[in-house]
Amino acid sequence: MNHGIAENDSSERRHPPKARSLKYICKTVLNFILHQWLLIGIGVACVLAYYFPNVAKHGGVIRAEYSILYGAMAVIFLTSGLSIPRQKLFTHLLNWRLHFLVQVFSFIFIPALTLAVVHIILAGDSHGHIDRAVLAGYIFTACIPTTIASNVVMTRSAGGDDAAALVEVVIANFLGPFLTAGWTVTLLPDTAEFDPWRQASGDLRQLVRWAWPEQTERMMQTYRISKLGSACLLLIVWMTFSTCFATGALQTLSVQSVLFVVFFNIALYIALTGVCFVLSRPPEVLLVNRFGMRRIFKRITPEETIAVCFCGPAKSTALGIPLLYAMWAPVDLYTKARTSVPVLLYTTEQICIAHFFVHALQRWQKNLNEKQDVESTVDHVSSSGMTVLSLADEPPDQKGAGRCKTVHD
Repeated sequence: MNHGIAENDSSERRHPPKARSLKYICKTVLNFILHQWLLIGIGVACVLAYYFPNVAKHGGVIRAEYSILYGAMAVIFLTSGLSIPRQKLFTHLLNWRLHFLVQVFSFIFIPALTLAVVHIILAGDSHGHIDRAVLAGYIFTACIPTTIASNVVMTRSAGGDDAAALVEVVIANFLGPFLTAGWTVTLLPDTAEFDPWRQASGDLRQLVRWAWPEQTERMMQTYRISKLGSACLLLIVWMTFSTCFATGALQTLSVQSVLFVVFFNIALYIALTGVCFVLSRPPEVLLVNRFGMRRIFKRITPEETIAVCFCGPAKSTALGIPLLYAMWAPVDLYTKARTSVPVLLYTTEQICIAHFFVHALQRWQKNLNEKQDVESTVDHVSSSGMTVLSLADEPPDQKGAGRCKTVHD
């Protein structure tokens, strides 16, 4: 016993409590940084852009309109394409209900809802307290496709079908360049205030993945190349914030415009996620077989539901910002910077809010699985009980005959 006490004393001398607690704190902080590195990176990019706006602004030190806008975009699309296994593409390629739900929601429902909100604001804000560039930016934001990197990460973290998220991201970002410009200009309110935004002028990664699927998967896992796409996304955020600060686009926005953007983004993302969940898992009242409603409102799997909840409301900074600057090339840089504020802040806030939905959807799926396990157990017990009762109700001579027959066999 004395020997054990001596060992404990020597252990405490080697690792004093204060040193152990310091090590634990450092480990906790490091784990937090590793798990939230994208969110922290956005904060760092914002701070750098505020204090050194001339480095990454358009026409700045590093010529971000070429080095980041083209270079980072190429890396993002390359890594996104490499992340898609051929088998998973085949599995979800014919899932028309999932495609319809995500793409119609992203390219039709969200623009329609946003346009209604814009017209309500225009009707009630005759003095222009809400900057018209912000409203034009929201219409553009509603028309851009879902985000590339974070959807898959969030879906996987919440226990959803990341393959479904991957396929929907690819489809959306393929359609985006063809739909966004024309759709945005079409939806702009027909007033003189929005005339500046009517001037809109209007691959290899898959081949690599399909030709060498196993080698590509091993390389992606070993070197964590998918993280490179997220890092390039931070470069785009840095460039956009730098341009906003350098031109004064953020500083000159009215207080009403800033408050509107911040709180409207939160409310919009939460509401859109709720609508996605209801459309994916409609209540029982919509599942009745009348007027073909069962075919329209049909529940998809919990894993696909999680993918829809992250893909439907999300919008892409990586594709949105380059499209914005390409569409409105004739427009002055200050106007483009103000227009980019809704895109930038919505895509930033959606990452923050999505972290909470990861835990909420994890809990929902866990509760659903536990409920199904309990129901299956009850059904099994009930069927066993019915079998026992049926045997007990048989006449004695039939039971004996059955036993004799069994022995004879």
